[in-house]
Amino acid sequence: MLEVRNLSVSYGKHRALDGASLRVGKGEIVVILGANGAGKSTLLKAICGICEGHVAGDVNLESAQLVGEKPHKIVEAGIALVPEGRGVFGDLTVEENLTLGAYAERARDDEAGNLQRVLSLFPKLGERRKQTVRTMSGGEQQMVAIGRAMMSNPSILALDEPSLGLSPLLCKDLFESLRLVKQAGLGILLVEQNAKQSLLIADRGYLLENGNIVHEDDAKRLANDPAVQKAYLGGSGATTGAKRPAPAPMPKPGSPRPAAGPKPSDIAAAAMKSVGALARSAPAAKPAAPAPKPAPVTNGATPVPKPNAPNIADLVAKASAAASRRNGAAPTPRAPVPRPAAPHATGPAQPSIPDFKSSSDRLRAMIEDIEAAARRAETYKPRR
Repeated sequence: MLEVRNLSVSYGKHRALDGASLRVGKGEIVVILGANGAGKSTLLKAICGICEGHVAGDVNLESAQLVGEKPHKIVEAGIALVPEGRGVFGDLTVEENLTLGAYAERARDDEAGNLQRVLSLFPKLGERRKQTVRTMSGGEQQMVAIGRAMMSNPSILALDEPSLGLSPLLCKDLFESLRLVKQAGLGILLVEQNAKQSLLIADRGYLLENGNIVHEDDAKRLANDPAVQKAYLGGSGATTGAKRPAPAPMPKPGSPRPAAGPKPSDIAAAAMKSVGALARSAPAAKPAAPAPKPAPVTNGATPVPKPNAPNIADLVAKASAAASRRNGAAPTPRAPVPRPAAPHATGPAQPSIPDFKSSSDRLRAMIEDIEAAARRAETYKPRR
């Protein structure tokens, strides 16, 4: 149905497409493979009449010459484009988007039949006819874009990167939908980055490099071609069709270890030997200072004072004496509090424990001394 001969596109002095030729038959899927910038999208735009560059060559659809025609005339002739990025009307519903696709005169007489065909191919669109398109997922929006193009009752459906931005699961559903579209009798011209999936559903394929079609072949032969595998399918291409060696079987539980390799006991002995050698070569470390013993705590609420800690009574007596000297009065000597020694002491000397039998009397005396010192401090006047 569609035949393209020596199609060229120039943007000023830059030649983006140079003498491309291809054909698409009825009920046939043809895929265009090529790297980014090879001219794939330019080829589709030139065929559909929306290329901004200078287009030369022949595009014939059922003997009608289409080069130089307006885009809506090309749609009337029977070519519908699903552009990259889908191009749906996001604020309209699914049904409104599909209805806009039937604007062409060739589709108006059978709008209901075309709508029924689209909804049978994409049942999910029938369930969501009143849903706003921008609230749908990317895969569902792609279905809307394809369905809208099919509503124009085309003979050739051109798709530019339909799986772009879709998850692997949605890509699988999309290519299955294209297979169903093919069974409906439409010819499909597909530009697709997913070379592996597109070759699985395609009948033939073309390789486009630097604006030139360099190879054409059956899709299965292209998928098995070493050069195509290396360039587009991620394979090395060195052993096409060769089976990979089967992995070694996993040992069954309880089976003996293989005889090859050192035994676990030998590995452990070697490790201990290396650790011993490191220990002999390391310098002897100085003995660490003994950690200070924690201060014992009595069963009561008052903790036992630490060794060599100052006695509270001595501190109060010293403060009272200092205050008396400042006021010119002789300090009143106080008898030191006796500190009984621990009987039958066999170990190192233990810290002395004060006698708390008359603690209330001593505490009262200390408070009186502190109050007297405070009163003297209030009336203290320095000597001149």
